[in-house]
Amino acid sequence: MAGKAPDQTGDPLLAQTQRQAEAQADAVLVDSHPWWFWPLALLFFCFVLGVIAVMAGVGGGVLFVPLVSGFFPFHLDFVRGAGLLVALAGALAAGPGLLRRNFANLRLALPVALIASACAIVGAMLGLALPTHIIQTCLGGTILAIAVLLLLSKNSVRPVVTKQDAVGLALGMNGVFLEPSTGEVVEWKTHRTVAGLLLFIVIGIMAGMFGLGAGWANVPVLNLLMGAPLKVSVGTSKFLLSITDTSAAWVYLNQGCVIPLMAIPSIVGLMLGSVVGVRLLAVAKPKFIRYMVIFVLLFSGAKALMKGLGW
Repeated sequence: MAGKAPDQTGDPLLAQTQRQAEAQADAVLVDSHPWWFWPLALLFFCFVLGVIAVMAGVGGGVLFVPLVSGFFPFHLDFVRGAGLLVALAGALAAGPGLLRRNFANLRLALPVALIASACAIVGAMLGLALPTHIIQTCLGGTILAIAVLLLLSKNSVRPVVTKQDAVGLALGMNGVFLEPSTGEVVEWKTHRTVAGLLLFIVIGIMAGMFGLGAGWANVPVLNLLMGAPLKVSVGTSKFLLSITDTSAAWVYLNQGCVIPLMAIPSIVGLMLGSVVGVRLLAVAKPKFIRYMVIFVLLFSGAKALMKGLGW
């Protein structure tokens, strides 16, 4: 389904029709497989991604977009639309359980979600307006930066916050949760709140522009910068995706960039892979999986960058 970037001007229905017509025309020209081949390939591919994502502790969206755009003949707009729905499905599945256990904190999530979701809409509109080769180049650079971030990041289980800042106190960014492994009740609060909120402007724009979800960036900001415990940061980040990705996904849906034959097998495959990944987590070596994911991200980021630069 590779081809020209769809026309971004005019009526949304016309733009959607043009996208689908170009995709069908390209499929006739270059693809001799039966209609069910690519959905089935996506289902299997995303199943493997789901297994790896759980064991590596990263969201499926950050792996989905660079790998599918690099190895499947789909236009980048369609891949980003499906990527947002993939990240959204995982977040919606995990959200209720995280809230029930106080691992996702609403007072921490809502101010951040308000900023990130508004900026995700801006990012999605930017991503659809800019030429595909520019987005491809920026995507490659971003994926390489994520790989470096994962390589260098050292998450802190319980950051030391001696005094909460005025903004965090006013917004009620504090709470308690029960640590299941020890039975201990853990109290926490945030600091450097303004800097964290400003960073979520950038995170929201990038999430919408590239369709990556944003768990890879949410957790370091909440944990290392703002001082939330790691479990609260991970849980709140997952809950945040259900708000941020919804905002950006509507823009892609409205522009006709979500194809059910791409999105449905991707979501089903990733969810099934996540179930298997949870079971394998007990016997897998997380360090090996983590470095394998970093290598895959470096490879796919370099591939996207070269594709965007025309190399």
